[in-house]
Amino acid sequence: MSKKLKLAQEQAEVAIKETNKKIEELGNHTVVLYDSLNALQEQFDKIRNMPSDKKLEYEKLQKIRMEWKHQAEKIEADYKKTTVKTAGKGAAGVGAGVAVVTMGPTAAMGVATTFGVASTGTAISSLSGAAATNAALAWLGGGALSAGGGGMAAGEAFLALAGPVGWAIAGIALLGSGIMFFKAKSDQKRLENVFCLISERDKRRYELARVELSERIIRIIDENEYLGKALEKTISFGTEYNLMTEAQQYELGSYVNLMSASTQLLVNPIMGLKPNYTQSDLGRYISRNQDASGSFCSEHKELMISMCNLLYGIEMDETDKKLLSKSFRKNKKFLASAGISKKEFKDSEIVFHVCEALKCLYNVT
Repeated sequence: MSKKLKLAQEQAEVAIKETNKKIEELGNHTVVLYDSLNALQEQFDKIRNMPSDKKLEYEKLQKIRMEWKHQAEKIEADYKKTTVKTAGKGAAGVGAGVAVVTMGPTAAMGVATTFGVASTGTAISSLSGAAATNAALAWLGGGALSAGGGGMAAGEAFLALAGPVGWAIAGIALLGSGIMFFKAKSDQKRLENVFCLISERDKRRYELARVELSERIIRIIDENEYLGKALEKTISFGTEYNLMTEAQQYELGSYVNLMSASTQLLVNPIMGLKPNYTQSDLGRYISRNQDASGSFCSEHKELMISMCNLLYGIEMDETDKKLLSKSFRKNKKFLASAGISKKEFKDSEIVFHVCEALKCLYNVT
C-alpha cells in the first residue's frame, strides 16, 4: 500500500471515529429529550376533558417515541448479542477502530436517531431495505466483522460495508489487498488512486455529517429548555380543561406542537449518513432494463447496492473499470464476503452493471 493510500485511509478512519463520538454525544442528549417529552406527556394525560383532536395528536406522538425507544433497545441488544457471538472466533472485533466499543443505552439512542424512524415507526434506513438495526451494527463494527471472518453470513458481511459505515475501517483494507495481484506499477497506481478517491469521499462525508450532528445536538438542547418551561406552565394550569382560560387552552395547543417538533428531533435521520444508493434506486434501474443486466441486478440486489455505494461519485475510465473488476475477481476474501463465485463475478461483468446503474441515478438527480 502506497503512503498516499495509507494516509487517505487513516484520515477517513479518524473521520469515522470522530463521527462516532458525536453520535454517542447525540445519544446523551436524546436521553434527556426523551425523558422531557415523557414528563410533559404524563402531565397531559392527567388533564380531563381534553379535546379529542389534541389528545389523538399527542398520543400519536407518544407511539412514535415508543417505536424509537424500542428500536434503540433492539440496537443495543443485537449489538451485545453480536459481540458475544464473535468473541474468540478470530474476528477483527466488533467496533475495531471504532470509538464506540461497548454499546450502552445512550450510544444506542444516538444511533437510533442517526438512522431515524418514519412517522409510522418503520425504520427509515434504506440499506437494501434492511432494518435500521442492521445499519447500526454495520456502523458500529459490522464492517470489521467481515474483514475478520466472523459473525455474519457471506453476502450479509459485504452488505454491512455499504451505506453509512463507509469503507474506511474494513472495506479499503479488504478491497485494497487486490492491488498486490498486479505486477505493473502503472496498474497498481491506478487502483490506488481509485481507493484514495473512495477514502477521501468518505472523509468529506463524515466531516459534513458531524456538522449536521452538532446542529441537531444544539437544537435538542434548546428544545429541552422549552419543554421544561412548558411542563411548569402545564402543571400550573390544573387538570380540568374546561376550567382553563382560553389563553391557557391555546397555550396547551402550542405545547402539542412543541412535542411534535421535539419528537421529530428524535426520529428524523441524519441525512448526511444515509446511503448514497438505495434499494429504490436499484428498483428504478431494473424497471428500465428488462434485459440480462436487469435480470442480474434482480438476483444480486444486496451486492449491487453495496457496490454502487462503494463507487458512488468515483470517476473512472474504462481501464480503471477493467483493473478494478480484475482485482475483485482475484480477491478471495472479497468474493467470500460478497457471497459470489469467481466465475460468476467474471461472467456477469458486475463493475459494468454498477457503473450503468450509477449513471442512471446521476441522470435522475
